[in-house]
Amino acid sequence: MKPSPIALRNAASTFIATAWLGLASAALCAAPERPTPATDAQITNAVDYKLLTDAALLNMQIFAKTKDGIVTLAGTADHLIAKERAVKIAQTMRGVRGVVNTITLDIPSVPDGELQKNVQSALRYDAATDCYEIQPAAKDGMVSLIGTVQSYYEKQLAEFVAKSVKGVRELTNNITVQTKDDRPDAEILAEVKRIIDNDVWLDPNFISTAVNEGVVTLTGAVGSSAQHERASIAAWTAGVKSVNAEGLQIEPWAKASGQRSERVALRDDAQIQQAVIDVFASDPRVYAFNPNVTVADAVVTLTGAVDNLKARRAAGQDAKNTTGVWRVKNLLKVRPGSPLSDDIVSQNVTSALLLNPVVDGYEITATAKRGVVTLAGTVDSFFERAEAEDIASRANGVLDVKNQLAVISPAVVHYDTSFYPHWGYQPFYLNRQSFGFTWPYVGDREVKYDIEDEIYWSPWVERDDITVSVVNGIATLTGKADSWFAYHKATEAAYQGGANQVFNNITLR
Repeated sequence: MKPSPIALRNAASTFIATAWLGLASAALCAAPERPTPATDAQITNAVDYKLLTDAALLNMQIFAKTKDGIVTLAGTADHLIAKERAVKIAQTMRGVRGVVNTITLDIPSVPDGELQKNVQSALRYDAATDCYEIQPAAKDGMVSLIGTVQSYYEKQLAEFVAKSVKGVRELTNNITVQTKDDRPDAEILAEVKRIIDNDVWLDPNFISTAVNEGVVTLTGAVGSSAQHERASIAAWTAGVKSVNAEGLQIEPWAKASGQRSERVALRDDAQIQQAVIDVFASDPRVYAFNPNVTVADAVVTLTGAVDNLKARRAAGQDAKNTTGVWRVKNLLKVRPGSPLSDDIVSQNVTSALLLNPVVDGYEITATAKRGVVTLAGTVDSFFERAEAEDIASRANGVLDVKNQLAVISPAVVHYDTSFYPHWGYQPFYLNRQSFGFTWPYVGDREVKYDIEDEIYWSPWVERDDITVSVVNGIATLTGKADSWFAYHKATEAAYQGGANQVFNNITLR
């Protein structure tokens, strides 16, 4: 029997309390310009709290221990997605310098021939990977991918799709990237710098880049293990032979107020337009469609056509993740290259849902009408609701998704792990009031306390810059942020901390 959201929050409160008390004491004694870093015990408590309260991991027996900022995860998980999600959650915690994954999988075995066929079906189902020349092989749950693609990002996308198949215990990616003629180091250097500078998840003030014979070396500092991962992946542009990020240190306070650069990165509309176009060029879901990008007063408008819904959504998210962008108007139209009948679309989506270990146990019906898929049924959490919608959006022939799935435990949040570029983005529900249920009231003081703790452990937001007040479960945020990205991350943290509604009055520097 699954615990209720109230019982879950109470059971986890010892973790958050221990972390908070130690951090509050540290903050009082620390110098303003360089706060005292969190201890290993505080990091362990904070990671355990996230693992205990994440909707996707509620019933997993996963726990953490920390030494010198390196978190080791142990226990068991029901599928590979959960195992890797636990790593992503730990990486997004402030103070975590690295994650060692020793989680074991407790899953039923799938016959080799069936698993190989299922992985092949998943690759053919996804509108972005259906044309890749990839052949999977399976043995005792271990899957290997062999074939050729045109970029490192396509290689990673194929891996993401294969890992999302029920029964996969481990994956070896032997896909070869067919690179074009060698690019000059200077050209690669300029492009990598531009990518990092354009990425709203990263702070280019603390990252230095060098290129020698196609090998990219990153040095400097980032604020979290998640940022380290994103910077390493972002550097894999065309012509790059390898990326060395060993010299890129994880410094939890790299963006603290005492170290913040006073340089304001003001960009005109032409610069923003080029930045968005550059981001599209590295997204394997988007680049082939070459969307039209116009910018007026930092508002990005996307027009043109793509052949699948996931590509449309990915393009919008790419634009939002670009520095300097204020708003995005996504006017891209979904126009399938080879229209499919509604019966085939329904069948394809239903089959894909059954292959996915997150939602395969639920009775979800997928009905297509003129290319619009309606999902009906009941799931336990918003994570599963979002996962089902994401699966449906990736199918050829799907113009839109109406997600009518009911959620049994709506108060249980799932933490945002979309720092992986391009392929891992999933719909993320914030304002839960719109779904018409009663939010469990636990008291304003406790909610305020939990929100401040969420903000503290987030590497994307500076707690000292933000003031939180809570009245009748409604949180009001005031203070300053460096970007719209940090602004929205603060809103997410407030909902994750237990707010019924959030008024974000934070202003931008």
